[in-house]
Amino acid sequence: MEPPAISNDFSIPVKEFDYPLPQDRIATFPKEQRDSSKLLVYRDGSIEDSIYHRIDEFLVPGSLLVFNNTRVVQARLHFKTSTGATIEIFCLEPHDKHVEVNQAMQVTGSLKWKCLVGELRKWKEEWISLEMPGSEGNIVLSAKLLSRESDAFVIEFAWTPAALTFAEILERAGKIPLPPYIKRELSEEDKTRYQTIYAEHEGSVAAPTAGLHYTPEIFARFREKSIEVDYVTLHIGAGTFKPIKTETVAEHEMHSEQLVVEKAFIEKLIASIDREIVAVGTTSLRTIESLYWLGLRIHQGLFRAEDEVGVRQWDPYQLDSSISAKAALEAIVLFLKNSGQETMLCRTQLLIVPGYEWKIVNVLATNFHQPKSTLIMLVAAFIGDDWRMVYNHALERNYRFLSYGDGSLLFRK
Repeated sequence: MEPPAISNDFSIPVKEFDYPLPQDRIATFPKEQRDSSKLLVYRDGSIEDSIYHRIDEFLVPGSLLVFNNTRVVQARLHFKTSTGATIEIFCLEPHDKHVEVNQAMQVTGSLKWKCLVGELRKWKEEWISLEMPGSEGNIVLSAKLLSRESDAFVIEFAWTPAALTFAEILERAGKIPLPPYIKRELSEEDKTRYQTIYAEHEGSVAAPTAGLHYTPEIFARFREKSIEVDYVTLHIGAGTFKPIKTETVAEHEMHSEQLVVEKAFIEKLIASIDREIVAVGTTSLRTIESLYWLGLRIHQGLFRAEDEVGVRQWDPYQLDSSISAKAALEAIVLFLKNSGQETMLCRTQLLIVPGYEWKIVNVLATNFHQPKSTLIMLVAAFIGDDWRMVYNHALERNYRFLSYGDGSLLFRK
């Protein structure tokens, strides 16, 4: 990986994005009511304290809110070896990165998956298995270690009854992968509360947590105020929790994630380009902004469908981005029409840090993020140095932090 050969100063120390976060400020359980979480509203350098069930009051009629409708899968599997040792396999994504994750989840019988493995040294057998009761009789899931990649392992899974899909297998055998900073055992409630009410396409190993606060009542008020809602899909990988271990931003390698966007949504985005576009969550924001850089690569003849990554992390800081957002989005629509497709599928490695030139999103609704993370850097890119004021205010006013915590509505400077 080469650092960007441009004027932006990516030698800025990662420690500049640090802040004190006491363990007792990290929410370990969700609020009883989804929309009762606190909402910090930041606009033009000022802050207002509110609550999520009033979020519509801060949005103008005609706004377009974009949600990530990925669905969290029960990705943690626990196997026992013949000696009684426990092996944890954390399912990340299909081994074939060109396959849409939700489609791969519908495969029956057997498949290959990229995984993390805990207690690998205790895995001595070729195959390990787990067994569980099911309405079809006993279900047996077996796993075989095929190879090691730079950051994970390739595992072959096989199961009986073979008619079950991999999604059904994970639903019955797996556990919800709560973030590592939630230090407690899983509860039955997590199966529903660590999932948005509009989750649809299976494939994430982490929830798009900014969406956890929304309820049918909020969506009803959006409709009453002519605030439009639409959806994209970005399947969130474990890399979202990956700490930055380098001293500077330039040395950090951003993880990539699969995005799936319908042509109809891109056409709506083109028609809405002069409206207030609100990204609900950093994953929705990265998806929308990635569309600009994807369209730019198509426009400049740099995009190939067979590329492992469609949008590279340094694209915003290296490519000539003189074309408009509308022109970039139109390039994707034309590409899809010419190839007879209705859906854009690719991977994005987009890294958004201070110095990023915003293309589409005006407003961001998001939770509060970990210190020294790429998500804090994204917020700093969105509202500038005021991110410290926002986070200090949240700490002083007893906001709850991270996945099950409270949230903010940030209007871009």
